[in-house]
Amino acid sequence: MTLALNLRPPAAEAEHGILFHGTPQQRADQLCDYLALTAVERDVAGGTPYPQRQAVRDSGLLSLWLPQQAGGLGASWAQTYRIIRQIARVDSSIAQVFAFQFLMLASIRLYGSETQWQHYFKLTAHQNLWWGNALNPLDQRTVARKVDGGYVFHGQKSFCSGSMDSDFLIVSAIEEGSGKFLVAAVPTSRAGITLKGDWDNIGQRQTDSGSAEFNQLKVEDHELLMQPGPLSSSFASLRSLVAQLIFTNIYLGIAEGALAEGAKYTRGSSRVWSGSLANSVYEDPYTLLHYGEFWAGLHASSVLADHAAELLDAAWQQGLALEDAQRGEVALAVFSAKVQATRAGLDVTTRIFEVAGARATTAKLRMDRFWRNLRVYTLHDPVDYKFKELGEWALNGQYPTPSFYS
Repeated sequence: MTLALNLRPPAAEAEHGILFHGTPQQRADQLCDYLALTAVERDVAGGTPYPQRQAVRDSGLLSLWLPQQAGGLGASWAQTYRIIRQIARVDSSIAQVFAFQFLMLASIRLYGSETQWQHYFKLTAHQNLWWGNALNPLDQRTVARKVDGGYVFHGQKSFCSGSMDSDFLIVSAIEEGSGKFLVAAVPTSRAGITLKGDWDNIGQRQTDSGSAEFNQLKVEDHELLMQPGPLSSSFASLRSLVAQLIFTNIYLGIAEGALAEGAKYTRGSSRVWSGSLANSVYEDPYTLLHYGEFWAGLHASSVLADHAAELLDAAWQQGLALEDAQRGEVALAVFSAKVQATRAGLDVTTRIFEVAGARATTAKLRMDRFWRNLRVYTLHDPVDYKFKELGEWALNGQYPTPSFYS
């Protein structure tokens, strides 16, 4: 679906050397063409892709999901996820930090007061802000101590994706004494925040998912996103499902990128096996068989992902009136899509070499990046637990229990 919405005039030509124009979808197309030019080289380099992040800013797409009343483009979750998936086909690291922009904004909407989210939404749209993540509820090493007018956060946080080159962070801490989980929105440049830039993993190499350190970071009361706060209602608990569907669409985009790259190489460079009765690789029955398997697995994943996004959109519109059962149906759809995308994606990214051939393993192509990216990202949230929750429904009729992870 094309978004026929107004965008601010394009920014002056920046280091990336392109001027974005047209609808959001056309701008996403232009962005993907640009990202694809250096994806292989940047996979080698790792680190923070400053020119590429600036290109995302200049594209105007950081406001894609924000409502038009706040100055955004008013895209639905379904439309937003399709663009995230499209970017992931060529650059899954940029896709992840781009997607987390909307997870952070959703966190503000779900956890904060109306005054807060309206303020931050308008600020983001008007100043073209980029939000980074330093929430990670699994890592509870950051402690909050109450002081006059707010709290002081002190400690460390891991997996802070997109934190480098961000304007604001969503941060979390455990309140001293009570053990209460606190969430806040703070400027990245504030004194007391150190981003270590220590992410150097085999995949998702430009997500800046390293660690942060908070040294007596002052957080004002009005920056706390605790009205109504995390897990305060079925609506607030949609955050985990927004995140899970982000994972799903990036997994799917990575696998679709691997399939496209593999098919391109097969058509242009692969040779038919000497024992085949076929005259060309285009007619080889086993090559066709495997491509058919890949296509079926990914097509099923995309149908499930799109269906889950539509259910999420419907649930989102309910606001605080969202009932547990409707939230539960969204969770089942999201988890079904996630487990399918995980299995189908790992199959494609692993076995694509069987149809591309031995020469496709040359280092200059770095076709292994698709597997490395998917393998690293899928380990962030073990799919076994999603199967278990789906099993609870299939056997016992119990919806997944809302949490920070489900």
